[in-house]
Amino acid sequence: MQTNFTPEQLQDPHIAVANQILRKCVHCGFCTATCPTYVLLGDELDSPRGRIYLIKNMLERGEAATSETVKHIDRCLSCLACMTTCPSGVHYMHLIDDARAHVEKTYRRPLFERLLRDLLAFLMTRPALFRTALGLSRLAQPLAPVLEKLGEKHLKAMLELAPKVPPEPETMGRPGVYPAQGKTRMRVALLRGCVQSILDPAINAAAIRLMNRNGIEVVVSEGETCCGSLTHHMGKEADALARARRMIDGWREANVERVIITASGCGTTVKDYGHMLRLDPAYAGKAERISAMTREISEFLIEIGLPKIVPPRALRVAYHSACSMQHGQKIRTEPRRLLEQAGFEVTDIPEGHLCCGSAGTYNILQPEIATRLRDRKIANINSVTPAVIATGNIGCITQIGQATEIPILHTVELLDWAHGGYEPRVLRESSKG
Repeated sequence: MQTNFTPEQLQDPHIAVANQILRKCVHCGFCTATCPTYVLLGDELDSPRGRIYLIKNMLERGEAATSETVKHIDRCLSCLACMTTCPSGVHYMHLIDDARAHVEKTYRRPLFERLLRDLLAFLMTRPALFRTALGLSRLAQPLAPVLEKLGEKHLKAMLELAPKVPPEPETMGRPGVYPAQGKTRMRVALLRGCVQSILDPAINAAAIRLMNRNGIEVVVSEGETCCGSLTHHMGKEADALARARRMIDGWREANVERVIITASGCGTTVKDYGHMLRLDPAYAGKAERISAMTREISEFLIEIGLPKIVPPRALRVAYHSACSMQHGQKIRTEPRRLLEQAGFEVTDIPEGHLCCGSAGTYNILQPEIATRLRDRKIANINSVTPAVIATGNIGCITQIGQATEIPILHTVELLDWAHGGYEPRVLRESSKG
């Protein structure tokens, strides 16, 4: 794609990167076939190719974002299916991230929209406040139909996403050091996750138990909140970078060999710290090293190897590969291989490349599109008649779980159970029913 940035504009390192990305695009349109919003809406401007044109024009002109451009950028899920499909290596993730930051700096949103986004960024990155907000949301859930009638679709979506049943209390996963059983093979840090640690603390507990049993000492850093992923994808770049620096400092202080992520959306961001902080001389090298030592939990379990076992119970598992896993981190075979080695019958889901509609705060900010994608995903899951759904991202668990009776679990919960851990609560309850 031809670009027309001036020499002065190219002095801006963000514009220089955008220029390199834009020039790789050859207009082939392969990305449209795998873009969820284009598949649903059929609008060229809601495809990666269309958004690339909008971003190019916005950045070349050096002007404030328009409402039309913002509409189509906001509709992007950042699922990155286009990057998997693109034959030219267009790094759409970095381009859309810079576009969101430009929108945040130059566009004044309507008051309610601005307040909603600020509220989400404030609450969801602070675990204690988020826990309180979830409790209040459960109490207010009967009001969801009323909100729908009043046209408050975003608030209705927020209420519906709150779990109807509080998670079981879990002490494992709180800040501290969890020693390895037997000889210590490695010392790692585990990212708690600002949302996951509140919505489903059993995930991190399962990961810690499984790693401990396999000789891994696990450190959960004190004072950890958000890795920056949530605000990064909202264009709030200063906040995201400040959070990234705090995480880097904490992990360096912990003196670990790996950083383990159980929420794949966070993993995509942490692995990109090197790029995000490349212009910060005090943190560029540190960020690059943290990114290089970061592993999604299934990656790490393949790396250390798990012993052969006799599975506790034969189950047919539908594996849902989160977008941040398969497209963002290019992790496609590892989770399935681990589940099969643990004795589960694993089946793929039709249209597995398409997003479920979660995408961070997307299912609150764009609830109509998110609901259509969720329902499409659940229909595809139902077609393979699984006993349980496995995935690697808390957002997907929440999004899919709110609209299906099929138990949905993090992959590591099934692996922990298969390798001598506790049977997950949802499986215990479903077997009773």
